[in-house]
Amino acid sequence: MKLRLQNDRSDSRRELKLQEPPTVMHPNSSERGGAHAGNGLSLTLEPELVTTRTPAPGAAAASPLESTDVRVSMSAGGPGESGGGGGPSSRRCRVNPHSHSHSQAHGHHRAQHQSEPDPGDSDLDSGEASTSLSELRVLLRWLQKSLPFLVILCAKLVVQHALGLAVGVGLFTTYLYVNKSIQTQVFLQDRHSKLQCVWLLLFLISSTLLLYYTFLTETLYYCLIFLSPTITPLGFWEVLWAVGINNFIIKFLFMGIKCLILLLPSSLVAYRSQGQWLMLTEELGQVHQATAPVTLWFCYLVTYQEADGTPGLTLGVLLALAYLILKLLGLYGQWTSLLKTVRMCLKGEHTGSSATRGQCSEAGDVCPICQGEYREPRSLLCQHIFCAECIALWFNREKSCPLCRTVITEKVYKWRDGATSPHLQVY
Repeated sequence: MKLRLQNDRSDSRRELKLQEPPTVMHPNSSERGGAHAGNGLSLTLEPELVTTRTPAPGAAAASPLESTDVRVSMSAGGPGESGGGGGPSSRRCRVNPHSHSHSQAHGHHRAQHQSEPDPGDSDLDSGEASTSLSELRVLLRWLQKSLPFLVILCAKLVVQHALGLAVGVGLFTTYLYVNKSIQTQVFLQDRHSKLQCVWLLLFLISSTLLLYYTFLTETLYYCLIFLSPTITPLGFWEVLWAVGINNFIIKFLFMGIKCLILLLPSSLVAYRSQGQWLMLTEELGQVHQATAPVTLWFCYLVTYQEADGTPGLTLGVLLALAYLILKLLGLYGQWTSLLKTVRMCLKGEHTGSSATRGQCSEAGDVCPICQGEYREPRSLLCQHIFCAECIALWFNREKSCPLCRTVITEKVYKWRDGATSPHLQVY
């Protein structure tokens, strides 16, 4: 009876200890069982595992221990930790020895999973790329299937508009050939070929007359004097075609004037002033090209069908007035440039003073540009001396001294090399 009461008391004390918060429990000296001081046992209780009391031998009437969620970490320190079956050590709870390593492995796997890039972005990019490639394949497949029809359609258009296409190609190639030839002759200065200039002039005249003779019934030459040609019907494509042809014809006309300037003797037009006259010719040609299409576009905008009635006429007049206002604003800038060129031609452009023989001898009697003896030497503001023709040719493209890069002129004047603008004025 006395032994049962002692066991009940010890069981009640153990139940109270297990219901307390997780703590580290160290067995007392009586539980060590005479072991050494270094051989101790520590228990760490954490609420995770469900443990039950194992009944001790000789205590059959003891009530079972209440179930509690605890985690027991057990460490032993010596051979004395094994005790008798009837002591408190026989009621210790068993713990999974791999719980800590499993938690560490799980944490490492989770960190590695977070560090890995999200495969959703790459899948989205690959999806967009595959969509683009599929659309491109569909387009290429459509072109492949439609290629025979496109070839047939292009052949029909070429046959139907063979004359117009031939005229356009001929005008463009004529412009390229004559423009390059004129620039070459201007670059040769006084060594240019008079015969080549005559050939270019005759070539331009014959090309223009042949074109006007081919389209004699349309009276395209009326556009040169700001009259409306007799083109019927006056549709959009007809107006665009007539404007393009007359734009090339005006270019040919002023190219012919440049050829005449090159044919003039040097006693009438010196080389120093030749570039200025070429530039003035090009400025006049651009103004003429800008004003020639006005009549055609004005007539096209004002023209209306009888079914449209008064609203159609009113709308056409308003559109024509808006076109004229825009055209006048564009012509204002060209007119300002033309006036500056005219003033320069009348007053002349001074790029230096005449150099003396002493200055030429000090400079070595050799022009730095042509590497020959000075011909009409000119001394610039920086005291460098050049031939008059050489420095005039240089200032057609630059505005500073060829040697020291001192700025001599305020601006570079274009078109002094005989070039013609490739701009196609269509409105």
